Parts: sequence; C-alpha cells; structure tokens
Amino acid sequence: MQGARTPVRSLLRRGDFRRLLGTRLLSQFGDGVFQAALAGTVLFNPQRAADPVDVAAGFAVLLLPYSLVGPFAGVWLDRWSRRQVLQRANLVRAGLVAVVAALVLAGVGGLPFYAAGLAVFSVNRFVLAALSAALPHVSDQPSLVSANALSTTSGAVATVVGGGVALALLPLTGTGDGGYAAVALAAVLPYLAAAAVVTGFARGHLGPDHTARSARLPAREVVAGMLAGARHAWSRPPAAAALTVIVLQRFCYGVLTLMTLLLYRNTFTGSGLFPGGLVGLGEVIGAGAVGTLLAAAVTPRAVRHVGKPRWITLLLAAGGLVQLGLGLPFVAPTVVAAGLALGFVGQAVKICVDTTLQETVDDDFRGRVFSVYDTLFNIAFVAALVVGALVLPPSGISYPVLVAVGAGYLLTAAWYARATSSGG
Repeated sequence: MQGARTPVRSLLRRGDFRRLLGTRLLSQFGDGVFQAALAGTVLFNPQRAADPVDVAAGFAVLLLPYSLVGPFAGVWLDRWSRRQVLQRANLVRAGLVAVVAALVLAGVGGLPFYAAGLAVFSVNRFVLAALSAALPHVSDQPSLVSANALSTTSGAVATVVGGGVALALLPLTGTGDGGYAAVALAAVLPYLAAAAVVTGFARGHLGPDHTARSARLPAREVVAGMLAGARHAWSRPPAAAALTVIVLQRFCYGVLTLMTLLLYRNTFTGSGLFPGGLVGLGEVIGAGAVGTLLAAAVTPRAVRHVGKPRWITLLLAAGGLVQLGLGLPFVAPTVVAAGLALGFVGQAVKICVDTTLQETVDDDFRGRVFSVYDTLFNIAFVAALVVGALVLPPSGISYPVLVAVGAGYLLTAAWYARATSSGG
C-alpha cells in the first residue's frame, strides 16, 4: 500500500494530524524561548552565580515536586477532553511565564522564583503527556512509529529553534535581569498561538474514548487511578521494559547534561568556531537537534528492518561507545560531536518507547501511563543531577564519571537485550 511506503506523507495529508503537530510546534517553540531565558538567568547572568550544587538544587526544586505529584495529572487526562487540556494549559502557561518574567526583572531569587518556575514546568509536562496521549487519535496504528518520529523530533527541534531565537534576542535585550526577563516574556506569544490552534479540534476528537460523567474526584480515587495506570503499564512486559530503559537512559543523560553545563560555564572560555559560555552551549544544543532530525529520518526504517527492541539495544550500545570516544578528550569540538550523537540516541530511543506505550496500553489508561512516564523521566533526571553535583568538580572534567556513564549505557543495552529477547 502506498500509505505504508510513505507514512509521513500520508500523515501530513491528515488535517487533524497537522493541527496537533502545529499545536506541538508552537508549544515547544515557546518552551525553548522560556528555557533559554531561565538557563541564562541562572547560569550565565553576570548578576547571579552558581556552582554544581546550586545548579542541581535548582533543577531539583523545579522538577522533583512535580515528579511526586505528576501521576495525579494523568487521572484527569483520562477523564477530561484532551483538547480542553491543551487549550487551557497553554493559556495558563502564558500567564505563569509573565509572572516569572516579572520576578526576573525584579531580581527576585530563591523560593518565589523557583516556585514560579516549578509551576511553568509542571504545566509543560502536563501538555507533553496530553500530546502523546492524543497522538493515536490522529494517526492509524501502522503509522505510529512515523507519527512519533515526526511529532517528537520536530517538537524537539522547535524547542532548539526557540532557544536559538532567545539567543538572537539577547544582543538586543542585554544579559542582565532585564534582558532575560524580556526574553522570557517573548514565550507568551507562541503559547497563546498554540492555544488558538488546538481550539480547532472538536471537543472529543483527541480522546479519551470513554470519559467519566464527572471530572471531580476525591483524593482517594485519584490515588487509586494513579496506581491503576502504573499497574496497567507494568502488567505489560513490553511497556514495563520500555519504561525501565528510558529511566536508565535518562539518568545517564542527566549526568552528561550537568557535566556539559559546567564545562561551558567554567572551563571552555575560548572564542572563534567553538566558543565557551551560553553561545558554545547553544552549539551543543544545536548539534543535539541535528541528531534528533537524523533519528527521525532513520528510526522508522530501522524499526521496520530490525524491530524496536533490537534497535534500542543497538542505540544504547553505540551511545556508550561514542560518548567514551568523543567525551574523554574534554575539548569543545568533540563535546559538540558527542552532543550530536547523544541527541540521535536519546531521540531514537524515545520514539521507540513512546510508540511501544501507545501500542501496548489501552486508551482509557493512556493519559495516566504517560503521566507516570513523565514522572519517572523527571525523577531520573533529578537523581542524575544530584549524583553529578556530588561527584563532579566545578570544572566539569571527570574521567571516572564519564567512563561510568559510558558503562551505564552499555549495561543498559545488555539488560534490555536480555529483557526483550523473547519477543520483538
């Protein structure tokens, strides 16, 4: 069939798929602008300072509280119209970003600043879970791998482009509190546009298929629904293995993230083709975006030839070897190349994990499962940052830590190959 040979072209013919994709692109473009403004405020603002523990503590304050309550959101994703969730969440984010911008402008730090950032990141995860849960409603099952490849990868690239736009604005706004506040405020526009685009869906088009009559739930029932979603995922071996492998991969990625931040803040100070500071970090992020594009192009075909489990195993094994080869010199050019490889591996694994969950969990549980997925994703990242803050020097250069991370990729590949050896 022609649709099977050209799944991306077939997907793009669907108006509902294009509308959901447009919602994702606008939303994640706004994320890129906001995240770049926040990173600049915390890490590269000359009016503020941070060491490894400060960076890890900031991430923990922003992400860990949501990680502990995130599964509750999934209960409502399986009860409320996902179209309504996406519309209202983007409107809420626009308002919250304005609050964060005001706090940055006023030079406010500490608990108020982190609490406002936490609110934005919490809604972000809610939006991403809703987008993933809604995707099967705008794609047929044979095209799900391609739908995930196109959606999540283009979304990741939109985030990088948003970050690039934020960097381009900095020469105009300045790099103090006022400049970063103005850049953060710019994220309001794409969030409002995303809310407008998703409004074009009918209320029930994105699911869930069977909604309860009332969205009001007592706390006990919310907890029961959360646990039911987790049990539903863990009762399906492919879903359980996929969740485990993404958590382990995310932990390795978190350690490398902190290492890279420290390298560009404290060690790489050169200029020219591979500069230090925020611009050099932007090069690593851009290289990662190229990797995600390559992953989107390669993964659907690779999955058709070798299957998702084998492809994930190959990715993780190659990722471990490449990180060791490119990371150990601790020079900017090879770190940028390692960023490209890490972007490819991380995105290709995520495409396969997202598709596995969408194929193996029931739609009425999908919101809860993806919310649990996001929560585990965050906890692994925060745990990695905490560990990294304890073992990494301020320079970011640590040969034992990098070797341990490379070994972590290889061991994860070996475990996943064994866990999935009985099925494809």
